[in-house]
Amino acid sequence: MAALAKGGRTNFLGFLMRLAGNIPFLFIAGRLYGAASLGRYAYALIIVQFAAMLCTLGQKRGIAQQLAEGKHHPANIVANSLLLSLMLSTVAALFLWFVPAPMFPSGNYSDLDRLLVLTIFPTAFGDIVLSALAYRYDIATTVRARSIVEPWSLSITAGLLYLVGTWTWFDGMKESGLSLAYIVSIIASALAMVRPLIRSYGWPKLWRPHPLHIGRLALDNAPLAVADAVEWGTRKLDIAILGIFATPTSVGVYYVAQQFASLPQKLKTSFEPILGPVITRNLKEQNYAGIARQVCQVGFWITAAQAGIALALGIPGRGVLGLTGPQFVGGLGALCFLLGAEVGAATAVVSEAALIYIAPMRNLFVSVATIALQAVLTVAGMYVDRAFGLDEMDQASSAAGALMVTLSIASIVKSQMLARSLKMPISTWRWPLVGAAVVASLVGWAIVTWLPEAWQIGFGVPAILASYCAVIWHFGFGPDDRMLFRRQPAAQEQTG
Repeated sequence: MAALAKGGRTNFLGFLMRLAGNIPFLFIAGRLYGAASLGRYAYALIIVQFAAMLCTLGQKRGIAQQLAEGKHHPANIVANSLLLSLMLSTVAALFLWFVPAPMFPSGNYSDLDRLLVLTIFPTAFGDIVLSALAYRYDIATTVRARSIVEPWSLSITAGLLYLVGTWTWFDGMKESGLSLAYIVSIIASALAMVRPLIRSYGWPKLWRPHPLHIGRLALDNAPLAVADAVEWGTRKLDIAILGIFATPTSVGVYYVAQQFASLPQKLKTSFEPILGPVITRNLKEQNYAGIARQVCQVGFWITAAQAGIALALGIPGRGVLGLTGPQFVGGLGALCFLLGAEVGAATAVVSEAALIYIAPMRNLFVSVATIALQAVLTVAGMYVDRAFGLDEMDQASSAAGALMVTLSIASIVKSQMLARSLKMPISTWRWPLVGAAVVASLVGWAIVTWLPEAWQIGFGVPAILASYCAVIWHFGFGPDDRMLFRRQPAAQEQTG
């Protein structure tokens, strides 16, 4: 538990730093590039990130189990994983370079935009390397690479490229600035991981890549790869379907709402790198009670944090979206549903962290059913909105509502599956969450009612969070919960 708390503390700091780096990018992209350019960029990013996720072949989570089994030298295990990812990434990048239509269905793109395929391997490389480092409780590298280098290089490069694009002979930079900035940020992030990886694992020892061994690795990781694809797809399917039914401008507005709403989701990633190694070690020792306790504990931490941030961003939502430009305020309904979806998904997230090792095929079936249900609900919502003559922002809200319903159902099903597998109760819910939400909502209502919009963000967001946290701290947190905010002696953290 101490190890989980330490990893969560470190990555929570990274979450705050990533937030500080992402907000300037959203401001630059919304105010300077506009909603239409942002929408085209967002759609292309879905395809590139999906390709990168497939090219990890489940090793983002599977590498912890490989390292725990210890059949080969640790550096050789990491090298095999990266080689497999490089082979798959090369094929994916070549395909998307010569067939760019999946990235740019509107046909509006340049050769500079097509360079997005260069980020496929660096993205997959980063996911695998950070998971390998997390197995040895190195979370600081994740914070540096993903919370400092990546968002700040993205924001700074996007701003500089827009300024360069104002010059006549560099006008193409303005059109492709977001794509080029993303390429720079992903490559810079990957480079920031190389030295920590070598320092932690060293160079491979007597490493001889063998086609049959690499093929067996791919086959063993196939269930995890599909589960990862489905889990990732549930967070991107809404914007993909919306892109088919709506204009790039609407997709851009939805993307901004999604970026703000995904901030609570990043709290889940504060624990994901450390939760996997802890679970695999307990599975090796058949400590099922320990797994249940850790899942419930981390699940409550994530639920409580995501609910507080959802209230703080959702109540003054008009002002939050207005930071990126007045045309983005229409995404308020989508923002509220997306924030609710993140709260509803918390239990599914922590349950799946254990299910992928305990019952991988059953977890996979539920995940596939989840994304199928989301697709049906989302498309049905699009047609219903059209039938009643609702505008594109209402369609965006329908897509977000379908996601919220789907993820909430998945949380119930997966928590029950895990409880039956461990023969232990699994619950991340505590009643003080209701009291904290009521108090924070009253504070938010007063702020939105009586304060001007500019004050609603600068004063309102901290006030809502403070009132929420005060109730949770005094009435919801026990001794184990307060461990999250208390530094442990080094020896205790090592044995935790």
